[in-house]
Amino acid sequence: MPETIDLHAPGLYLNRELSQLEFNFRVLAQAQDPAVPLLERLKYLCISCTNLDEFFEIRAATVRTAQQFGGPLPPDGIPPTQALELIHDKAASLVEEQYRYWNETLRPELNAAGIRILAHSSWNARQKKWLHKYFQDELLPVLSPLGLDPVHPFPRILNKSLNVVVVLEGKDAFGRSGGMAIVRAPRSLPRIIQLPPEVSGGQHDFVLLSAVLTAFVDDLFTGMKVKGAYQFRVTRNSELFVDEEEVENLASALKDELASRGFRPAVRLEIAEHCPKPIVAILLQNFGLTENAVYRINGPVNLNRVTQVYDLVNRPELKFRPFRQRPADLDEDSPFATLRQGDVLLHHPYQSFQSVLDLLQHAANDPDVLAIKQTLYRTGKDSKIIEHLITAARNGKDVTVVVELRARFDEEANIRLADQLQEAGVQVMYGVVGYKTHAKMMLIVRREGKKLQRYVHLGTGNYHAGTARVYTDIGLMTADPDIAADVHDIFHQLSGLAPKIKLRRLLQSPFTLHAALLKKIAREAELARAGKGGRIIAKMNALNEPSVIRALYEASQAGAKIDLIVRGACCLRPGVPGVSDNIRVRSVIGRFLEHSRVYWFGNGGKPEIFCSSADWMERNLMRRVETCFPILDPKLAERVFDEELANYLADNLNAWLLQEDGRYLRVSPPEGDMPYSAQGALLARLCG
Repeated sequence: MPETIDLHAPGLYLNRELSQLEFNFRVLAQAQDPAVPLLERLKYLCISCTNLDEFFEIRAATVRTAQQFGGPLPPDGIPPTQALELIHDKAASLVEEQYRYWNETLRPELNAAGIRILAHSSWNARQKKWLHKYFQDELLPVLSPLGLDPVHPFPRILNKSLNVVVVLEGKDAFGRSGGMAIVRAPRSLPRIIQLPPEVSGGQHDFVLLSAVLTAFVDDLFTGMKVKGAYQFRVTRNSELFVDEEEVENLASALKDELASRGFRPAVRLEIAEHCPKPIVAILLQNFGLTENAVYRINGPVNLNRVTQVYDLVNRPELKFRPFRQRPADLDEDSPFATLRQGDVLLHHPYQSFQSVLDLLQHAANDPDVLAIKQTLYRTGKDSKIIEHLITAARNGKDVTVVVELRARFDEEANIRLADQLQEAGVQVMYGVVGYKTHAKMMLIVRREGKKLQRYVHLGTGNYHAGTARVYTDIGLMTADPDIAADVHDIFHQLSGLAPKIKLRRLLQSPFTLHAALLKKIAREAELARAGKGGRIIAKMNALNEPSVIRALYEASQAGAKIDLIVRGACCLRPGVPGVSDNIRVRSVIGRFLEHSRVYWFGNGGKPEIFCSSADWMERNLMRRVETCFPILDPKLAERVFDEELANYLADNLNAWLLQEDGRYLRVSPPEGDMPYSAQGALLARLCG
């Protein structure tokens, strides 16, 4: 009898943080791909930098907190101290590759294309004169250098702010001996400066503010000698800690917490690579960090700021070709009549988010619409969604909005948003204590004759017109009575007026989605054991929930064929003999950020397909309010399968296959086969 394999064994799980760093290597690979237009490659490089910032603010910070205060080990069994060492090694490798590519390849290619980001060493006399005047006129009046001495201890350094540590020699006007000073770059000034063509001779010549600051920093210390000036940046823990059960007003508590976010414990120090070790040691001591938190930088410590060049340079030939988003097939005068005839599917960004805005605008001004209910997680600035909701309220409709105040890095914006809606007469709720409301739902109630009719929009992505142009997501508009009744019940549940509910069509976190997934995976395992070909295909952003991973392992052991399309971190280890032989994991990184979540189960020839706001992560399945909705119309179900699953399994240009050891290998077209891009195919099919 074969030996039973322990599916809880740590060796069967990949480390979440290391897997997340692997994702950033794949983003960087897009920057290094010569087939990608030059300015898009610049943007990918900067995205890999900002992703790394967020990684340290959240993921690395979480591991450091676990190191300090303890807690259960993750499924991979790696203790926090060891994990931090592994994180440092992989992150240092990523940083080294980012700057090597910037210095040796991308910057020279930009220069050859007439887009110059000028280093201090390359400034000619005329450029230097202009930049010195810029320093005198724009920077000097707002700079406040701080000398370090017993009266002026080491200052509090704001999260991710650009600073320069200056080493001085001599005596100042008060006879104080030189030592060290800290100069913080003004937050009010642009981080990249465009030189006038008449000064520089080029149409697109730029200089980083950090270069100007370090070049002329000696102007701040008249009579003293600057022995060295070194850029540095500290990254801090940006997780917010609010005990929701202990506060009377969540919005007020979050405001207080946000005020201190910029000065929470440090997790990373970036410093110019030529900074002397004693200076680095002083900085580490003041930030409470050890050597495995320092990253020596061969270039500007705020390289992500170069992304501004993308918008400042009007060179269409160096960017992706524009495409025309297709609207949904909705009757402009009567969208509700369209939905009564059948469901409407939206595939963003190929199809326009404007269709969702048009539906809401129509509802806001339709005299027969009585009520609108909406969840908001992220919306963006000057959102038309907000404008239409306010219009609806002012038109006398009952408008209820669930605003998630705890949407990471959007907390402050959502507090302002909630205030704005309340001032307009909208009823605002903040969701449920202990559970972020991550579901994407809109419900419209309309009087039609003697009855009330409900219309619903459900989505995998946020109600954010900006991200709907660059993220792939699925949206469903429907008048299906069961789905509409489910959405109605969930809104009542969120308001605190309903007990645990039994839904008709939808699956919901934290109540039914996790259990349903396990049941459906187990069903495919049973079909495989019975020789009926168990099959699972699922697409998501991340996968780390241990019981779901174990269920997938068990299905693989039973013979079910499983394909997972996981954009980011994946803790499942594919290809382990006797465990995950039948599981393949691929990641697709392309022009658009893959954001849709789609789950397909073969079900013995009667396939089921669901779209969801939830990844297969512990937080989504256990600690958030999420929705998972079926695509009931057979034609739309076939379309979702073809566009979101089969299409991505065929990609041989932008796909990466996860290996058993956690590395990813890029897929290439087999000899004789045509290159195939899933996103390119959808652009041609839906936008051509």
